[in-house]
Order: sequence, then structure tokens, then C-alpha cells
Amino acid sequence: MNLQRIRDEILEFFFPSRCVFCHRWRGKGVRFCKGCRKALPYAPGPAAEQSLAHLNRCLSQLYYEGSVRASLLRYKFGGQPGYASVYGELLADCLKEHPGVWDCIAWVPLSRRRLRHRGYDQAELLARELGSRLGLPVEKLLRKCRHTRAQSVTGNAQKRRSNIAGAYQVPEPEGVRGKRILLVDDIVTTGSTLSECAKTLRAAGAASVTGLTLARKRE
Repeated sequence: MNLQRIRDEILEFFFPSRCVFCHRWRGKGVRFCKGCRKALPYAPGPAAEQSLAHLNRCLSQLYYEGSVRASLLRYKFGGQPGYASVYGELLADCLKEHPGVWDCIAWVPLSRRRLRHRGYDQAELLARELGSRLGLPVEKLLRKCRHTRAQSVTGNAQKRRSNIAGAYQVPEPEGVRGKRILLVDDIVTTGSTLSECAKTLRAAGAASVTGLTLARKRE
């Protein structure tokens, strides 16, 4: 058990929980309140799926707006890795509505510099939560080989593609060849990052790559 998990359990014992979305006190153990469960901006039916380069398809459970956006910002920048358990539940729900067949789960990794600063990789936590629910192996297939500016401050889609081009590697191609991969990240906006990762995996021999994120930008 890591120190972050111990810290979360101590806080949970002494203080009642907040909903990860509305951030209101909901009582001990309540991380996802009934009101938010009903009212979140879900991407219904076909709206959950979009086409991105090098991906077979990309699925998202929610729209990146309102309380979802605020929650994900706390998760990434506010030191809230415990949110991953609720997010993992929502990702699993998305796949129930949009099933597929995969050999393993991978994630879009952070650079070493950003990982040291943040203390955890938010996409890896999502992948591991999802893997525990689906019974699929979670494998570190990608490595970010150079630090890049945050995509959120880079600019338009063309600038984002340029920013991220060539930033990922597959350290062990033999672990990728022929596999049907479910690639997890927290948010998709232009899709530049997921597409670049999928391109890298396909070049290493992956049979297919499906993207899965908690939230997507509403078109």
C-alpha cells in the first residue's frame, strides 16, 4: 500500500467524503452522489464514439464541461488520485454500452518531469482501475521520450499535433505485436495525443487500438 493510499484512508476515516463531481460533503464513503450520477453530461449512444486517426474508434462516457471539467482539474492538479476509483466505474459503464474485444489495457503516459511534479500518472490510475473491473492485464506499452508543453496551452489542433509528434516510443515492440489494445486517457479534445500514441503502437505492430477516455469536448 503506497503512502497516498494510506493518506486517503486516514482522511476517509476522520472526515466524511465529498462527491468527486459536485464536491459537496456526502457522508463517509460516498464519493459519487445520486444527484450527480443522474445529472452528469453523459455522451449518449453514438455521441460517445468519435473517429480519430490511427484509432479503430474512440469512446468517451462524459462531456468535458461543468462539474466534470472541475472534477478532472482537481484530479490532475489538485492532488486527488482517489478520484480514479469513481472514474474507473464510469469507464467500465461506457464499455458495457460499447463492448469490444481487447487483449490488454495501456495508457497515455506522462513525461518523467511531469510525473515527478504531479506524483502520480492520472491515466495510469484510470487504466489500473479499469483493468481490475474488466479482468484485463494492464501493460506499460508506451514511454514518453521527451517532455512537451501541456496540450491545453499549446493552441489549435495543428499546433497540438506538432507539439506531440514523435514524443512517444514503444520500448518493447515484442509486447505489442498482434495485440488488440485498449488505450486509456482522461480527456480527449482534438485527439492529437491519442492519435500520436495509437500511431506509435500501430507502427510497433499492434493489431488494433481503441481509445477510451472519461470525457470529451462537445462538438
